[in-house]
Amino acid sequence: MAVFFTADTHFGDAHILRQRGRLFASLEAHDETLVANWNAVIGPQDEVWHVGDFAAHAGREHCAAIFSRLNGVKRLVRGNHDSNRVLDLPWADPPVESARVTLREDGREWRLFLAHYAHRAWPGLWRGTRHLYGHTHGTLPDTTRSCDVGVDAWAYRPVGLAALAARQDAATLVPEELARDRAREEAATRDHGGSAEPALPATSP
Repeated sequence: MAVFFTADTHFGDAHILRQRGRLFASLEAHDETLVANWNAVIGPQDEVWHVGDFAAHAGREHCAAIFSRLNGVKRLVRGNHDSNRVLDLPWADPPVESARVTLREDGREWRLFLAHYAHRAWPGLWRGTRHLYGHTHGTLPDTTRSCDVGVDAWAYRPVGLAALAARQDAATLVPEELARDRAREEAATRDHGGSAEPALPATSP
């Protein structure tokens, strides 16, 4: 079993076609492409965290029909478009507003904070927790600890943890809290002639 992440599929949402540059000839083509891409990546036993906006402007029957065709054990972090027609789908667990997840993959432990909206700071940041979000449709720059998992940022398909971590590791933008304390440490080093006592990690509220 592998674990994957995605967001902002917007099944059944005719408005999203304009935002996606008319890459799809019709809403049916849009939905069919996303279903095919999902199932090309996700196996029946794989786990998928959907980080919000599964569907929009779609009826219950359409949402249920799409959901039933998607492979994997599916969990939802609620997005702003996820009303009862989405929340009532048979997710593996009740949908949540955010989630703190610990995964072990390739001999390494990963701590993740999942939320539909991008955060500038989040629980566990100081202890190496990475933040995965949606909503921004690939428009926000990655940081060394956070990135968008939405389909617009990942070729319209779910993505695995290794690829997400690699993208974050390649980013040049550092989360503000980390950048602030790095600057303080550098200033302390200069003030002490090149040798500063180790800075204690800041505590998160």
